[in-house]
Amino acid sequence: MDTTLFKQFKITSDTVIVLGCSYGPDSMALFHLLLEMRKDLPFKLVVAHVNHNKRKESIQEKEALEAICEKNSVPFEYMKIEKYGDDNFHNEARNIRYHFFEQICNKYKANYLMTAHHADDLMETILMRLVRGSTLKGYAGFEKCVQMSNYQIVRPLYEVTKDEILSYCKRHKIPYAIDASNFKSVYTRNRYRKEILPFLKKEDPNVHLHFIQFHKKLMEANQFIEKEIEKRYHSIVKEDPFELDILKWKEQEPFLQKEILSKLLSNFYEDDLVLLSLKHVELLFEMLHRKASSITIHLPNEVEAIKSYNTFLLRKKTEEIDSYEIEVSSYVKLPNGHSLEQVSSCDETTNAVTRLSSKEVTLPLYVRTRRVGDKMTLKGKTGHKKVKDILMDAKIPRAQRELWPVVVDAKGEIVFLPNLKKSQFDKKKTENYDIILKYQ
Repeated sequence: MDTTLFKQFKITSDTVIVLGCSYGPDSMALFHLLLEMRKDLPFKLVVAHVNHNKRKESIQEKEALEAICEKNSVPFEYMKIEKYGDDNFHNEARNIRYHFFEQICNKYKANYLMTAHHADDLMETILMRLVRGSTLKGYAGFEKCVQMSNYQIVRPLYEVTKDEILSYCKRHKIPYAIDASNFKSVYTRNRYRKEILPFLKKEDPNVHLHFIQFHKKLMEANQFIEKEIEKRYHSIVKEDPFELDILKWKEQEPFLQKEILSKLLSNFYEDDLVLLSLKHVELLFEMLHRKASSITIHLPNEVEAIKSYNTFLLRKKTEEIDSYEIEVSSYVKLPNGHSLEQVSSCDETTNAVTRLSSKEVTLPLYVRTRRVGDKMTLKGKTGHKKVKDILMDAKIPRAQRELWPVVVDAKGEIVFLPNLKKSQFDKKKTENYDIILKYQ
């Protein structure tokens, strides 16, 4: 691990590099490498640091990094995230972080934004997407280089393992801090990091090389497919507004139909791609092949997908709605301002949480508004009870009743009435279950 990692980049004395830098070992190793290279090639280096405002140690880490920057005559740019919205934390933090980085790149007219993503990060990302479902490009993980409008995002360490980075830090006595949240199993990525990667590395110490080869092959295949999609896309899709000609779309092979839908979703969602999965592409694919002339479904982030005769439309919902039906993914933002999240673990036993077994319900699950005649079998009871009566018994205001979420399985069986009642399918913490839904 040395400065040859930068040889593919066109770095001269006029180059400006912005380093997105935490105080962790990965960022600090990359910072050290750049400082070493700057000894022979006096390019301009800027450090951009984000305080996510989640740990009390963050201020001390910011001050330590700022002192190192001052010692090495490196401009230090800083922002603190004062508050978050109701969105997925990791996705929202990433969006805020990269928006800040873009501002700094524009301020200094940077050629490169560098981040310290490494081979272990790549393996984790690929594994998570294989399990969760993604597009062909998504399965490849993140790219080494991404061309933005006036600068490149580059990840020079993407073939370097975490162990190599830690050894480099130890050898050069590089100061850094470890984020304690990296060890909390509540986060999905941490479970892959703590449990899956050590197993794979034990099987083959060079397993990261196989993942990198897998990544490269998928990226090459994706580049070929994207060229084919580009030839067809703009004759089928208009993007202002986002409309698709269903008849022209149906002329394509099924594989290309799905890839066109994937590109449409990617272009529409832009920075919110983490909210999407292969399930959403499949959902739209099935919707467009239905015989019904008019269908509306709701996608993450309050997006409507509307089929009307031979036209398909994606749009951000702005008007008030009185009904919805959304497939339950890892995180669903609901029209009533609440959210329904599939979590990996939870100690709560309140009516805001239900535990289900996929052997007893028919997947996928959906969350929707109440329908006339809706009934459910309550946990520990026999017979059915009308959802309308449950809402009235709980004295839920009429306006809230219309948007109250009802979770059903693919057969339409009600499995959960969030915050109010659990169904016959709910499991105790001591029983067998593989799905945990939390309403908040």
